[in-house]
Amino acid sequence: MLNVKNLTRSYGSFIAVDDVSFSIKKGEIIGLLGHNGAGKTTIMKIVSGYLEADKGDVFLDSISLNNNAKLLQQHLGYLPENLPVYPEMNVAEYLDYAADLKGLTGNNKVAEIKRVIQATELSVKLLSPIDTLSRGYKQRVGVAQAILGNPKLLILDEPTNGLDPEQTQHMRTLIKDIAQNATVILSTHIMQEVSALCDRVLILKSGQMVLDEKLEALQHSKHLIVETNCKNIDMIKNISGVKCVKEIEEGKLLVEMSKQGFSHVIGSDISKAVIESGASLFALYPRKRDLETIFNQINSDQFSSGKKTDKEVPNAA
Repeated sequence: MLNVKNLTRSYGSFIAVDDVSFSIKKGEIIGLLGHNGAGKTTIMKIVSGYLEADKGDVFLDSISLNNNAKLLQQHLGYLPENLPVYPEMNVAEYLDYAADLKGLTGNNKVAEIKRVIQATELSVKLLSPIDTLSRGYKQRVGVAQAILGNPKLLILDEPTNGLDPEQTQHMRTLIKDIAQNATVILSTHIMQEVSALCDRVLILKSGQMVLDEKLEALQHSKHLIVETNCKNIDMIKNISGVKCVKEIEEGKLLVEMSKQGFSHVIGSDISKAVIESGASLFALYPRKRDLETIFNQINSDQFSSGKKTDKEVPNAA
């Protein structure tokens, strides 16, 4: 398990990361989101041990980054957005070098290099100089070096950047396979990747954590859409758990619930009330929100997750 506690980092008077805390269990894939300058890269650099925090600490299982950075880094794989590879090396030489840096030796080193080559489908490019590779193949080399040694924690910054659709699908499968035995932090601007891969979403704004929520729960709002010819809106307003009702177009009502997660109970009560009134019920379903909409609402201060946090963004969606 990864525990990040009260991380703070400033550059002069600019606070890049402001008292950020979160934890991630083994097997979880977490999406780390935020606009440029929100603090994502700084957090990833701190967690990897590349950058020191002004305050706070990072724990991987019981290993403290502050007290034993080298030991923690032995269990870490990191793919930065712009991987600093050596263009004059071929792929095999670079992976051999990366394995040495991770302390792999002997048969274990050979077995690990073979494993990551197979996992990233790099065998056809083993003897190719890195500077001759396409953007997609360079990205595969970066992922290969990151997963050497079966790290407990894998940090991936834009892992599908430059990949074609087939390569992207392969990368998704690979990340899910890795996550069975590791903790994965995925940072990307591609919302489809987060939706396809992540269990949970962390969203940063101006260096602060403003949202930490399960993706499934996040995409379900406290609203139901009711399609009916019922004209008695007050009847629906009086149902327990209903906060307000408004007609968004003819024959379509938007029902706001007082609490998230009550849609089945309240939906059943609405159905019963509409039918008993003699009206027709054509459809009733939760209003779902796509991740891009949620992200934009957060950055325009128009979002509330329904989950109370110390730094919750005000105003309901």
